[in-house]
Amino acid sequence: MLKRLLLVFLLAGCGGSQDHTQAVYMLVDTSGTYAAEAGKAKLIINYLLGTLQPGDSLAVARVKSRSFSEKDIIAKATFDTRPSQANAQKRSFQARIDDSFRSVPGSQYTDITGGMIQAAQFLNEAGAGTKTIIIFSDMQEELDKVTQRDFPIDLKNIRVIAVNVVKLKTDNVDPRLYLGRLEAWQKRVEGAGASEWRVINDLEKLDRILTRS
Repeated sequence: MLKRLLLVFLLAGCGGSQDHTQAVYMLVDTSGTYAAEAGKAKLIINYLLGTLQPGDSLAVARVKSRSFSEKDIIAKATFDTRPSQANAQKRSFQARIDDSFRSVPGSQYTDITGGMIQAAQFLNEAGAGTKTIIIFSDMQEELDKVTQRDFPIDLKNIRVIAVNVVKLKTDNVDPRLYLGRLEAWQKRVEGAGASEWRVINDLEKLDRILTRS
């Protein structure tokens, strides 16, 4: 089910004579207690590796205390148009992911905004027909006192999907905190020009959302 849902999402919006190449940038939150969730992200990464075609691009990066840095990119590749070379690239990509996810130390802060800015740069440089940011996070951004992220960002023509947005203990006490957090991110992402914003938590029941035109 997970594989089929991700395939539908990635292919959605690609029609007519448009460029059908894909560029996907996946941000994996490694801050605080959410670092324990990072292993689940491998299910999505492995499927992306199996789904993306020659000519498509993929990058996976950590969300840490400050995430506007290529140093946080775990692996990235634009897959060769020659299938044999593309397969070799995917094997190497998966090996880097497996090695990185053996131990995921939690960072003190969570710079989601910096990660999205870095993701947008990668996607725009890739020049693909469809550009997607997948954020594997609880979407609770926490910055230190010197990191500046309170300014407009540019996500024009980029789709943004938040996955596995787990509820915090404070959300359980007051659900308005959870709902307000997602509403604030939606407003910011759409205000930045993103072509789409989605939150996917229950992957078993989201066919209707992912296939909606």
